[in-house]
Amino acid sequence: MSKMEYQAEYQGYLNRIEAILQQLCEQFLPESSEVCRAARYSLLSGGKRVRAVLVLTTCELLGGDAKAAEWFAGAVEMVHCYSLIHDDLPCMDDDDFRRGKPSCHKAFSEATALLAGDALLTAAFQVLANAPTDGDMIAKAVKELSTAAGANGMIFGQELDLYHETVPASAGQLLQIHRNKTGALINAAVQLGAVSARAEVRTKDILRQYAYDVGLVFQIVDDVLDVTSTTDTLGKPVGSDEENNKTTFVRLYGVEGALQHAQTINQRACAILGENFAEKSAFLEEFAARLLVRKH
Repeated sequence: MSKMEYQAEYQGYLNRIEAILQQLCEQFLPESSEVCRAARYSLLSGGKRVRAVLVLTTCELLGGDAKAAEWFAGAVEMVHCYSLIHDDLPCMDDDDFRRGKPSCHKAFSEATALLAGDALLTAAFQVLANAPTDGDMIAKAVKELSTAAGANGMIFGQELDLYHETVPASAGQLLQIHRNKTGALINAAVQLGAVSARAEVRTKDILRQYAYDVGLVFQIVDDVLDVTSTTDTLGKPVGSDEENNKTTFVRLYGVEGALQHAQTINQRACAILGENFAEKSAFLEEFAARLLVRKH
């Protein structure tokens, strides 16, 4: 897949995602509410839409229901955005900027930001419950997203992340943190795409391996950018990991070692797709490769 082909396809996904998010905001987050305005401020502020793109491209890979997948993509973006709003709060990572704009609690207030995150999390499941598909698919989608976002998934990862601000983490513990904090929601995205296609268990297992590897690559590169990028380029403060005394892949392996580790994992992720889907997985393989070299 050429660079131009990839960029055109990615932009097509982004256009669909932005359109569905606008539609879902009108339906579930009316601007008459200050909390909803705060939620929309964060949700509609752009970004790579990594998780939503994974929903849509997995759906297409497997020949799924595109309309249902769009609603699933909107729901996973809402959950991701809620987590970012809460992460930025002073009681968590205490970051004043997100995607080059003031964080939600800086643009509004801490209390409003807290409620905006809550509203997005709740709205995500409203979206799934009202998705234009049958009840069986909706139930499976709810199961995937709630499992990934809950106390045995993303929230557990956040809990471990906070704990290890004061207690150094081993390499194994760091993997456990990010398998939950980052990987769980990325896996939910590909699983939601698979749900839209009523995929078999074996297909879901293959996609799960890819997703958790992609999530790990994403986090390793994030750790590297936190020490090598600038606030203007990254769109959020750099150096926060060091300030919070976090164990990161850079702290354990150094910048070059961390990037080499990410490259090895990325090759593994792409290999499993190529072995099982051949040329149909070209976009997802390129997607993984570009996460490896992203600058923001």
